[in-house]
Amino acid sequence: MIPDKLKQTDQFLIKLLRDRISILSESEVPIEEQLSYIAPFLAQIGVPESVWENVVTSCLAGTSNFSSIDNVSPRQITIIGGLGRMGKLFTQQLSAAGHNVSILEHNDWDNADKLLSQADLVLISVPIDRTIDVIKRTAKYLSPTTALADITSIKTQPVQAMLDFHAGPVIGLHPMFGPTVKSFLSQKVVVCPGRNQDSFQWFLDFIESQGSKLIVCTPQEHDRMMVIIQATRHFSRFSLGVFLAAERIDIDRSLSMSTPSYRLEIDIVKRLFAQSPPLCVDIMLATEDRCQTIERLANTYSQLAKLVAQKDRSALIQEFETVQNFFAEEIIQPTEKEYTLNALVN
Repeated sequence: MIPDKLKQTDQFLIKLLRDRISILSESEVPIEEQLSYIAPFLAQIGVPESVWENVVTSCLAGTSNFSSIDNVSPRQITIIGGLGRMGKLFTQQLSAAGHNVSILEHNDWDNADKLLSQADLVLISVPIDRTIDVIKRTAKYLSPTTALADITSIKTQPVQAMLDFHAGPVIGLHPMFGPTVKSFLSQKVVVCPGRNQDSFQWFLDFIESQGSKLIVCTPQEHDRMMVIIQATRHFSRFSLGVFLAAERIDIDRSLSMSTPSYRLEIDIVKRLFAQSPPLCVDIMLATEDRCQTIERLANTYSQLAKLVAQKDRSALIQEFETVQNFFAEEIIQPTEKEYTLNALVN
């Protein structure tokens, strides 16, 4: 039985969400602004920012119909790896927009000439360790006017390989989301220009029209950032998962007495281990820079663990203060508006 108090709370939330959607329909407010002002208050009451972000995204979805595009000029698109999880997402989205999408899988290379030579766009969506070989193999069949792109999570080597083996338009893309999302709404896609970017404008416009935000950078900058954004983050959570399993922690019991931040962290770890093991491991091993940075991170863990084992309180405090100063500019001080909101709720 659902308690009456919970039912009443849900009904109240539904009414508030209806009002929020109505207000958003009347004025366009960027998601970043919708998230920024409320963050300190969420922290005070123990609500994870991810929960609020989901609410904001869902409300935005309720104000728009991104999936319907009028007057689309159908393009011939071939997605290599289109039956993979991310390939399926792009296949579905592009097909729904009215484009003619073909799929080339590992057993379809006998038909490669037919599937690739007449394509306006060829999109490579294969595992990291196969990307370069697939680029080389694909380029043999392409017309000089065919636009070639990849959606791998590393960019320097794939973009350079596409430039080396294909004389036509080239671009590197990295969707900053997993294949479990239902649309491009409120997602980010990193764009690394290669050659003749104008040939991809219709494709980039399509991604933006679906509610995504495009971030442009060089392949080299992308890979430097992904060392931290992806590789070390994966390693940290991978390590925590391995530790919890080795310690045989009763996860359900721990969640019954946990804080919101702990529940969020466990949820993220569980989602990591719900992915394909080779995909997760390849993200950490993709480049030598990633491997070396992860090793330095592990050394940092080891150094701090030694301080803990030695009960060196002053050294740990000094480490904490050093990092505190590093993040000083990122610490958000409550504004007058947030104080007012806090006073109203309390």
